[in-house]
Amino acid sequence: MIKFLDIYKQDKKLHLSILKKFKEIFKKGDFILGNDVTNFEKNFSRFCNSKFSIGCANGTDALTIALKSLNLKKDSEVIIPAMTYCSTAFSVINANLRPILVDTEFMKSTISITDLKKKINNKTKVIMPVHLYGSVININQIKRLIKGKSIYIIDDCAQAHGAKDDNGNKVGSLADISTFSLYPGKNLGAYGDAGVITTNYKKFYTTIKKLRNLGSEVKFKHDLVGMNSRLDSLQAIILNHKLKQLSKFNSKRRKIASEYDNKILNKKIEKLRYSKFSVYHQYVLIVKRRNEFIKHLKKAKIQYGFHYPYAIHQLDAFKKYFKKEKFPNSEMLAKYGISIPIDPNLNKKEINYIISKLNSF
Repeated sequence: MIKFLDIYKQDKKLHLSILKKFKEIFKKGDFILGNDVTNFEKNFSRFCNSKFSIGCANGTDALTIALKSLNLKKDSEVIIPAMTYCSTAFSVINANLRPILVDTEFMKSTISITDLKKKINNKTKVIMPVHLYGSVININQIKRLIKGKSIYIIDDCAQAHGAKDDNGNKVGSLADISTFSLYPGKNLGAYGDAGVITTNYKKFYTTIKKLRNLGSEVKFKHDLVGMNSRLDSLQAIILNHKLKQLSKFNSKRRKIASEYDNKILNKKIEKLRYSKFSVYHQYVLIVKRRNEFIKHLKKAKIQYGFHYPYAIHQLDAFKKYFKKEKFPNSEMLAKYGISIPIDPNLNKKEINYIISKLNSF
């Protein structure tokens, strides 16, 4: 069986050094927001070329805290993609704001600038693009679009750790605020839930730092109504170790993607178009005969995934917000999209096997 992602295989060389650091924490009792968290925040800022990083409990909280830090009026509009993970939409609603959907570009995973232009109005306060599957949206294009307007950009980088825009600038430094999930299956993943927020603006950093810690920076002094969303030291230790190998693994993902791009030649399988410096968190195919294709993969013992089987407006949780709206490109991704393994630990034999089985479908 070729696994979709083998985290144990990916990290096994790190386990002894991680456990050694764990023992130090057990002795010190420094479990929440300790020195290891501060070190990870500094290291992640350097990695992203951002001035500030703030660790938090998970990617959903990262988005919610980022939105709350803007102190917007209730029901202000936040534009998000119709094709994204549910957390993007949940965060908007949890911040007492109103989500507005835009479609993706045809055969891409990032938002349609044409559709975005149609949705911007006087109520728009935030645009929240998602670098879905590790493919980077052109943030500068969005900045030009909103020039002179009081609209913030918060980019959801949950699947784009280390990705760059077409000019070679890393995500995490492009928008007003950037958020990352550090869920185990991400390109940079903890061994549990974790998240991090980056910004180049001191005013956002100060507010976000309080919001993630019950509105407090000094114990027992609470300046804001905050959340209990602190990154713990054990996860920070894991992330500090894994951050050192992230660029190497992203490079391996790009090489595997290049093999797929050039050697998957089956006309029944269509490939999405990715950005120039994508980190290929997922490699997504469009297969019109998806159910037959799934049977083919199962027979070949190749694991697969869906990212995602429903667009946001198709989920019951959000139907009251998006009545009768249609987003054809996002719906196509939901209906026909299927992800194949792009684990950086795939060997040449496994990569060639996957390619041969896809070409024989």
